[in-house]
This record gives sequence, C-alpha cells and structure tokens, in this order.
Amino acid sequence: MSLYYEAASVLTNAEKAGGSLKSRIYNKKDLKNNPAQLFALVTEASKWSGVLKEVVERSGVLKDERKLTPILALLLTHDLLLSKRGVTAPATHALKLAITRHKARLNAEFIKARLRQSFSTLQAFREHINSGSDGTEDTAGGHNGAQTTSVQHPRWIRINTLRTTLEAQLNTTFSEYLQTNTLADVVSESSTAKLLYLDPHIPNLIALPPKADLSRSVAYASGELIFQDKASCFPAYLIDPTVEDGDVIDACAAPGNKTTHLAAILCERRNDAAESGQKQTIFAYERDKRRADTLEKMVKLAGADKVVKLKGGQDFLTANPETEMSRVGALLLDPSCSGSGIVGRDDSLKVFLPDPKAVDSTTTSRSKSKKRKRQQAAPAVPLPESTPAEIEELPEDNTLKDAAALENRLTALSGFQLRILTHAMRFPAARKITYSTCSIHFEENELVVFRALASPIAKERGWRILRRSDQVHGMKKWERRGVWEAEKVGNKESMGEEERRNVLEGCIRCEKGTEKGTMGFFVAGFVKDSDGPVPTNETIESPENQDTEEEEWLGFSEDEVQEPEKKMRVNHSVAGSPTTKNKNIKKKRNR
Repeated sequence: MSLYYEAASVLTNAEKAGGSLKSRIYNKKDLKNNPAQLFALVTEASKWSGVLKEVVERSGVLKDERKLTPILALLLTHDLLLSKRGVTAPATHALKLAITRHKARLNAEFIKARLRQSFSTLQAFREHINSGSDGTEDTAGGHNGAQTTSVQHPRWIRINTLRTTLEAQLNTTFSEYLQTNTLADVVSESSTAKLLYLDPHIPNLIALPPKADLSRSVAYASGELIFQDKASCFPAYLIDPTVEDGDVIDACAAPGNKTTHLAAILCERRNDAAESGQKQTIFAYERDKRRADTLEKMVKLAGADKVVKLKGGQDFLTANPETEMSRVGALLLDPSCSGSGIVGRDDSLKVFLPDPKAVDSTTTSRSKSKKRKRQQAAPAVPLPESTPAEIEELPEDNTLKDAAALENRLTALSGFQLRILTHAMRFPAARKITYSTCSIHFEENELVVFRALASPIAKERGWRILRRSDQVHGMKKWERRGVWEAEKVGNKESMGEEERRNVLEGCIRCEKGTEKGTMGFFVAGFVKDSDGPVPTNETIESPENQDTEEEEWLGFSEDEVQEPEKKMRVNHSVAGSPTTKNKNIKKKRNR
C-alpha cells in the first residue's frame, strides 16, 4: 500500500521541491516503489481528478471511511474503476477493504458522471480525458459538457537521415497515415489517429497527434525516428554546417538530440558538396559523466558515432581556443537555463480533491459507535487539511519565494550563459555560432545576445548577429522574432535604434501553448565578417565590466522525454572566431 502513500506524498509536495513532476519522482532516493509506476498513477489520477472528485463526493465514501483522506480516496478510486490491475494491495489490507466495499456505489456514480457528459462508452470518455479535458462539467454548454484545453502540443518526430529518409518512412512506418496541410488538424485528433503533418520550416520533421506513441515501433527502436520538439531543431538547422566550416563543437551535448541532428545535417551537406572524402568531426562536450553515458548511447543508436567524438566528463569552458580544436569553424551552444519554456514544466498539474463534507444527501452513514471507533484512529498519512483544493506542480521558477530571488537566479544564469558565448567567440577559426535556451526570459535571451555583441572579443574579432535575410530558408520564414525590454537594460545601452532592430530581427523566439505547437524557445545565430572587425558604438555593459555571480552549470533533467521529455536539460554551443591577434594583447585581456 506504500504506492498510494508515496503518490499522496508526491502530490502534496510538502517539501516544495522544484522541477518537473517526473524529475522529482525519478530523482527521489528513498522510493519504495517503481518510479515509472508511481509517475503513471499520479499523472493518470490527476487527469481524472475532475471526474473522480464528483464520484467520491456523491458516493459518500469519505463520510463512511474515516481512514481515507481525500487524496488517498482519489488515488484508490482511480485504480478501482480505471486501472486494469485494480487496487495494488493485498486483498485483506485495511485501505483496500475500505475502498472496495463501496465499489458498487462508486461505479454507479462514475457511470452517471459519464452519461451526464454524453459519453456512451468508457473508451470515448477516456479519449476525451486524454485529449486534455479536466473532466469537470461545463455549465456553459461546451462540447459534450466538458471543458477542454485550448491548445494541445503535437508529438514531433524527426526523421533521422543518418539511418533512413523521409520518403522511406512515409512508405513504411507511416504508410497508413493520411497527410494533412494544417497542424490544427493533427492536434485535434486522438493519440491513435493516423494523421501526420509535414513541417514547413524544418526538413525531415513531422507532427503526429498529441500523445501518439511510436516508442515500440521498429523505426524508433533502430534509431530511424527521434522524438524532438520542433523548436529544439532550430539551432542545428540555423547553423547549417558545411564542408567549409570544418569541425563543429556541441558545447553542452546531452542527451544528444541536437548533436545527432547536427551530424545528420553535416553529412547531408558533405554529400551534396561531393566532398565526402573530407573528414569532419563534431566534438560533443558533456561535463556530467552520467549524462555523457546517455549521450553516447544516443549517438550510437542514431548512427552518428562515425562523425561525433565524445568529450564525456569534460567541460567546454576548459577547452583552450588557442591550442585545441584548431579546425573548429562552428559551435552550437545550448547552455543551462531556467527551463521556463519547457512544456509541462510550469503547466500546472491540477488535482481536484473531493470535499468530505460535500456528500450526497441520500448517503447512509455507519452507526455512531463505528464512527467513534474510526475517529480514534490516526490518519493514514500526514497530509494537509481535508478540504477542496487544487494541488499544483510548481515550476522551478515558481518555487522561488519572491521576485528578487527570481531576478538573482536569472542574473546568475545569464552571467554563465554570457561566459559560454564569449568563450566560443575566442576560437580562432570559428565562423558561426548558434546560441539557444529553452527559456522565455529576456535576461537569458536577447540581453545575453546584446551583451555578447558589446564584449571586447566580439568587437575585436568582428562578430555580428546573423541577419534574418541571411538565415536558412525555414528560419527566415519564421515570424516570431526577438523582443526588447528596455526596463531590464537600464541606461547602459546606447546602441542605435536601427542597429537594435536588426539584432532583434535576427533573434528567433518560439512560444508554448500556441497554434504553432512548440515549446518556449530562443535561438540566435552569430557570424564573423571575414574582412575584420565591425565598428560599433559602445553598447550594453560588456561582460568584463559586470560583477555578477555565476551559477554552477548543472544542466537539465529530462522530462521529456518528450523526450520524454526534461528533464533539467544540458545544451550545446557553437562559436566562431576570426583572425589571430597580437598574443600580448590576448594575454592582457585574459588576465
């Protein structure tokens, strides 16, 4: 029965632990149950809680069974009515007996709830709940009497061209699928619908209905399909590595989606240039040894191990640009960030708890003597007051106590991100850099870009923003661009209006919860002019003049996976640098 106690503890989150639900469960050291089983119970019971709240209240179970708290009643009722295995506990366990003796009443109330929402079968009701409805009745007369979420997130799948082709997959894995011209058609379908959408921005990327599961397919098992959010594909596609770029660095590579995407593009470009004999290497840095193991498995599965050289357990910031990687011409940077754009990170996990006092008037109660006896027993687990409530899984940022703490965290993160970016700019042969985050905050995105452009190394070596007009076709078409928050810059910015506009136009943003079907994401490209430095006005305060606390680079834990999906997520960086300068000047600057 510890499964239900642990699930109740996770939902209560008395410790106010930050991070995603999955990371909190999988990182918990003292679990007695399988993390996957615990995660499944919590998420499924949460999805059904709007319905089960009403079922438990109308059945009067909490009035008759004082051993049960609202959370335990919710979890047990879910497994009793909706789990194929039923309640996971010995037949004689007190809590199992407490819920099973009310099975007839609970089942009757569940059927009534289903019929009130106009679903003739359990399967139809289940598909409705899985589509995103909270299960509560809609007095305004919504579809089938239930509220649904406005926008669903599609299942994005990248066709791994190191193993297969889009055409081959359309003729095999997706041979029974119907192609649609709009993403909206896909996201409105159930997880079993055979419908797909070819993305117009990223080559070899398709969208399937939300929660579509191809994890057991032969193509996925063999590395031909990779689950990767659309926005996560932007950095490798934007940098567009060519034979002329030489070697490439992925600075924060685990779990490996961007690394393998980079490898696929590099091999395609190399073949197109008919210079496949020229060897190019992607150096994939991952400081955390455990995550480096995951990266290695991903690279091998995707068939990228011939072009990717792993730098497991090594920190990109320790690489010496002057003595190492002399042929590196492109760097992909996706450093640690707040993760505020990740889908599911701050999409609150809402649990509707039944009210012990809100029982049906026709419910009969036990005798007073039995009530007195039960009232003497201690609650099964120490949980909050048994009143109607919503328990929310707070994102990492929301666990911060006040705005000042959030500001301090963003300052520390942006200081680290700026250090990564300016370090990449020091590589002598570098020509291209992409910088990206899965953050929605200006401080981690545009502000880092402007400060990097204002740095001495950028001005000395001629780094500038990759203009929208020079971006690859799919990225040039993307409409959402950078934003400007003047109040967060202060009086230190003196860049001209037109120049600022050009920089912002070169920045690319994605938003979660929109019809575009992406997570929150930011990416910007940098290029180095071959004809030397570009004179600029002194702009936003450069990193050398900043006295900011630097947060340790810990990376992200993967939720998603989607990936399944983070996770806190470790990312990559790409840099480029120009001609060699006077060594004495460099030494002085480095000091």
